[in-house]
Amino acid sequence: MRTLEAFDMKPSKQAAAAATSPDEGATVWLYEAQKKVYPRSISGLFTRWRWFFVFATQLFFYGMPWVQWGGRQAMLFDLEARRFYIFGLVLYPQDVIYLTGILIISALLLFLFTAVAGRQWCGYACPQTVYTEIYLWVEKQFEGDRQARLRLDAGPMSPNKLWRKAGKHGVWIAIGLWTGLSFVGYFTPIRELVGHIATWSLGPWETFWIFFYGFATWGNAGFMREQVCKYMCPYARFQSAMFDKDTLIVTYDAARGEPRGGRSKKADPKALGLGDCIDCTMCVQVCPTGIDIRDGLQYECISCAACIDACDEVMDKVGYPRGLIRYSTERALEQGWGKREIWRRVLRPRVLIYSAALATLIIAFAASLWLRTPFKVDIVRDRATLARIVEGGQIENIYRVQVMNATEQPRTFSLAVDGLPGLTLVSEPSVTIDGAQSMWVPVQLRLPYDGAKPGSHEIHFRVDSPGVGEVREKSVFIVPR
Repeated sequence: MRTLEAFDMKPSKQAAAAATSPDEGATVWLYEAQKKVYPRSISGLFTRWRWFFVFATQLFFYGMPWVQWGGRQAMLFDLEARRFYIFGLVLYPQDVIYLTGILIISALLLFLFTAVAGRQWCGYACPQTVYTEIYLWVEKQFEGDRQARLRLDAGPMSPNKLWRKAGKHGVWIAIGLWTGLSFVGYFTPIRELVGHIATWSLGPWETFWIFFYGFATWGNAGFMREQVCKYMCPYARFQSAMFDKDTLIVTYDAARGEPRGGRSKKADPKALGLGDCIDCTMCVQVCPTGIDIRDGLQYECISCAACIDACDEVMDKVGYPRGLIRYSTERALEQGWGKREIWRRVLRPRVLIYSAALATLIIAFAASLWLRTPFKVDIVRDRATLARIVEGGQIENIYRVQVMNATEQPRTFSLAVDGLPGLTLVSEPSVTIDGAQSMWVPVQLRLPYDGAKPGSHEIHFRVDSPGVGEVREKSVFIVPR
């Protein structure tokens, strides 16, 4: 197992300092309060991309519960009725294999994307990043940018500070509660949910999860922020297993930037023996996790590229070329490669293996969904009566057949049985079931007394619906001694 150090993924200076051995006689605290990070607002290409994903993900998350499809909610996971509705697709608990497939495909997508381009998910689409961006924007509206927030927090409590803090938290809590409502709206029809809230008739479980998820959003995005990414998220710890020297990451070009130092805008850095980095610390001030990217690749970096936007803006102001901090690879920095050489290394063995496995799974998953029979059948023997002799000297076995209609139209299903000569179905041979509903059907099978030897005999139930398909399920017929 490769460690973070395998690709020089060292922790930040603060973490490294905490890890060094203390001087003799010094007091070392097991738990120490973390200093609050005050990210500076920045504009630029990657900032615009982050906000694009903020709008895209939240438009989907908040909007999808309100979308209707065929007279019902388009995406609904009805746990009480044990039905999962995804547009025209109706899934039952027996379809858990599809959930497994989605999770495996998602994991492989994460592995593939991380191997190619690092922690782009974390920097742009992770819910923790998205809601932190939203909460920081609200904080800026009430308290101002970085320096104003620092002064406000350092000052004493005053009416001005009180209303700003109260207003900020009021909006934060409202966003958290709306997020909780939207989350629960995927499991309870959201229109009914809002109606229950309006009439003060909301159920206890819905109330609990709305407040729980709202509180989690408020706490994670409003207070914990970078601590979730640095200490709670396991992805930061095992990402090194997916990184290599050709993975695209946010990098600082030390060969160009060092030695760093301040200088006049008109000064010649070469004459002063300085690199292009003017040591303005803007890259540190805009970092949402509070690290210094100039220290090298660190596991706290979420690849949000805020430091790239900040550094490019500074380079424009001092008249130096952009790209002192940029997306690149460790090998490209070592070899002095350009973009062409970097992209040539994208299709390496690791990426090809991930891509082949992912393509195979996606094709198999799509084919399985396309070919699936849109109804399910379960056979349960009547355990109270294994077998009995009925009129005419026939042997009767009783079963319960569950037919689950996974379409949204009423369907008529025909029942038949085979496996033993003379075996007959004496109950109703067909049943009509409404769309997205299931029904338990009692079924009686009879066999002539001398139709089979005593013991257990394998039989097969056939359930079919015209134009839909046929399902065969195995069971046994008991002949008593």
